[in-house]
Amino acid sequence: MIWRNVVAMTVATIAIAACASAEPVRLISSETTASAPATTPDTPSNTQESTEQPEPQTDEVAIPLLEWSPLGPATESTRLVVPLDYSNPDGDTISIYVVRHPARNQTERIGSLLVNPGGPGFGGSILAEYATQIYDAALLDRFDIVGWDPRGTGMSEPSIDCIDDYDPFFAEVDITPETEEEQRELVALAQEFADRCVSANDGIAQFAGTNNSARDMDVLRRALGEETISYFGFSYGSELGATWATLFPGTVRAAVLDGAADPNADSLESSLQQLEGFEASLSTFLEQCSNDLTCEFHNDGNAEGAFDELMASLDDSPAPTSSGRPPANLTVAINGVIEAMYSDSYWPRLEIALANAAAGDGSGLLALHDAYFQRQSDGTYGNELEAFQTISCADSADRLSVAEEDSLIDEYREVAPRLVPEGASGQYFCTFFPAAQDPRIEITGEGAGPIVVIGTTGDPATPLSSTEAMANALDDGRLVVVEADQHTGYGVNRCVDDLVNDYLINLKAPNSGVECR
Repeated sequence: MIWRNVVAMTVATIAIAACASAEPVRLISSETTASAPATTPDTPSNTQESTEQPEPQTDEVAIPLLEWSPLGPATESTRLVVPLDYSNPDGDTISIYVVRHPARNQTERIGSLLVNPGGPGFGGSILAEYATQIYDAALLDRFDIVGWDPRGTGMSEPSIDCIDDYDPFFAEVDITPETEEEQRELVALAQEFADRCVSANDGIAQFAGTNNSARDMDVLRRALGEETISYFGFSYGSELGATWATLFPGTVRAAVLDGAADPNADSLESSLQQLEGFEASLSTFLEQCSNDLTCEFHNDGNAEGAFDELMASLDDSPAPTSSGRPPANLTVAINGVIEAMYSDSYWPRLEIALANAAAGDGSGLLALHDAYFQRQSDGTYGNELEAFQTISCADSADRLSVAEEDSLIDEYREVAPRLVPEGASGQYFCTFFPAAQDPRIEITGEGAGPIVVIGTTGDPATPLSSTEAMANALDDGRLVVVEADQHTGYGVNRCVDDLVNDYLINLKAPNSGVECR
């Protein structure tokens, strides 16, 4: 599972009508709560501290030649060759997959707009492939929309791949162990997952962090032939963009960060902020359901009580699902609930799933769980969640022991009693990953100029308070507040879209604190 892995992630939800599914496409991003290897479960934590910022390490990299090939309607693709390790620019290389949607009005073209959907772990090429269904017409006319699959993700090579079957690790687990043997099984699963990620991805795992992805962005900028370049990142893409702006401030023409986490929060603070955000969204969902006679989970106006009873019941007696798949236990249910909290557009589906589970059919909750973990119709999984955890641990210097992880549960339950059930174990997210070689730098954005930071009032994944913290951490962060119950604000209303357009096109940065309601 597990709940900690889930709440660590942040996602942009973007509707793409051309996709086979009628549902919005979730584009992931994260702020992680890391912990990792210890020679024994109770070894004290190891936190690496460094006051020095790493050198950008791109000046010695030769500018790659990009050879573009037609891809689809008004799109083209190429591969960018970059060093695996920027401290050894003449050593091994990796291949970054890049897609471009050229500006529709070439005579008034401003330049390239680098875009990222979040994660970490998700490719960004999809944003360029479906640019016409994501970005406002004004941006499509004036910018080449350039999306890429960050190192270790998507179609970039090599890509991170740890496991094939997610069910044993994320569905068939009991997050409320009642015996020492059950507790040991959870710890063993966490170690097995980490061991597989490290052994199967030797040569990329330790170099997959955000600092190196930001360096890849600078090489891409140079390959595109632009002295300065614009950027638009969702969710974790905000963290990536802020890292890039800090490392390469002189190359920033403009940058928009939508749905940002607190860049200075440690692993505990980040977890608490996100758990509190998801719990608040769940409370809003249940309250609305109780007050709405048409809600499928209305339960005579007591959706809250019915929810608590259902979760306890699923912990004791999981609800059956389809043949050959795991039943909907408490783990599956919590994952499914968190999936639905990313946007209130998922809430009607959750109502039905909860009502059906209470009637003995857990298929709806399992479907939401599967949606979170990117399970495909043929039963296969993408590698996004594996890359997410590997990259997150490469970014974090924290390595908490098993005992230290378990000791935090009471603090988590204080802010999220429904999402962190009584008796829950620690999650050991990074506990068994190797020490980070290049932890993500401190974000300042000093010298990059004004950077627009967007947050929504009801964001469960990156609560508004954490987005405000990102704006405050930047040398010249300009906060824009959007009224919405979802993660990320672009596209919610004309107000925020016009602000983004005016900034990216005309470089007119809004005053900090502007509200779009």
